[in-house]
Amino acid sequence: MQTRAALLREVPGKWEVETVELDPPRDHEVLVRIVAAGLCHSDDHFATGDITVGHLPFCGGHEAAGVVEEVGPGVRGLSVGDHIVTSFIPGCGRCRWCASGMQALCDNGALMLQGNQLDGTFRMHLGGEDVAQAGLLSAFSQYTVMPEWSAIKIPSDVPLDIAALLGCAVPTGWGSAVNAAGVRPGDVVIVTGIGGIGISAVQGAKHAGASRIIAVDPVELKRSVALELGATDAFADHDEAAELGRSLTNGQGADAEIITVGVINGDHVAAAFSAIRKAGTVVVTAAGSEAPTNVRLGLLELTMYQKRIQGAIYGMMSPSKDVPRLLDLWRNGQLRLEQMLTRTYSLDDINQGYADMHAGINMRGVLAFDQPNTPPAQEQVALTT
Repeated sequence: MQTRAALLREVPGKWEVETVELDPPRDHEVLVRIVAAGLCHSDDHFATGDITVGHLPFCGGHEAAGVVEEVGPGVRGLSVGDHIVTSFIPGCGRCRWCASGMQALCDNGALMLQGNQLDGTFRMHLGGEDVAQAGLLSAFSQYTVMPEWSAIKIPSDVPLDIAALLGCAVPTGWGSAVNAAGVRPGDVVIVTGIGGIGISAVQGAKHAGASRIIAVDPVELKRSVALELGATDAFADHDEAAELGRSLTNGQGADAEIITVGVINGDHVAAAFSAIRKAGTVVVTAAGSEAPTNVRLGLLELTMYQKRIQGAIYGMMSPSKDVPRLLDLWRNGQLRLEQMLTRTYSLDDINQGYADMHAGINMRGVLAFDQPNTPPAQEQVALTT
């Protein structure tokens, strides 16, 4: 069949909407009609070259929700008509990491940027060329084929534009607070960078019982939303946030800082390391360059203060288990999702969506297939980092 999809033909480059050929699903694969796809900063990293993709052309999109249209041989647990949220790591359930309850580290994650399916072949093609699929998904496409383990079944009454946020932003941010930072009741937490992931970290920290949640972002809109959804304090400047953390802890510093900026560098890590207390945790969730990066910190302080720098992918979640649990929290009013979705875009306006992300207009922009654009919730604000 044919489907329209947003591709990268070169890197750095812009997304180009093309009509591609899509093969039918093979063993343990499903054909999904994408209804909504989040404009995550990670896909922008592919376009800028901050994260290297393994094959071009490359069809982006890894945070989405849709409807199963066809199932391949051997598929169990999914049927035509099921509503699903995508998982950009198709947990195999058998490797050491899945067996240890660490599905986000499944060995299948090695294929996230290579673009081929689990059997080593491609499902998308353009003019005789194979097209790589982001996270084995390619949600920037009207239709796509993915492993059955990439599709998490959800109740059909959940709005799919809201559900799409559970494909990456919400579990990544929520888990960064609850799992990676290990936030406990009474903790003081700093969250630096308030986009879709950062605002989810704020909500996760609130759920875990943090007494003070200090949001840091240069964009006023994002600070305002953070205060609405659980932050107790918000600053444009990190130094002010760090000083408040010390004033609340007899000079010790925050219990944890979670870094969810658009593009991380060594200065972010060093500043967070300085802002936390003895035995505190810096959670590195944001992505940055693959090249080695200098981080200026005192090694004696690292040793003597027992500070910890913790990387986190997918919020250290097991998506097939945790996405339904997060939906239950949403139903119970303990997780707010509607407030995160700022604006929807058509597939043809994907580059405008990313321009708006860089301009600080959106908490989360979403591609809504076969729907008109919605206007931004607020006027354009200052450039965010």
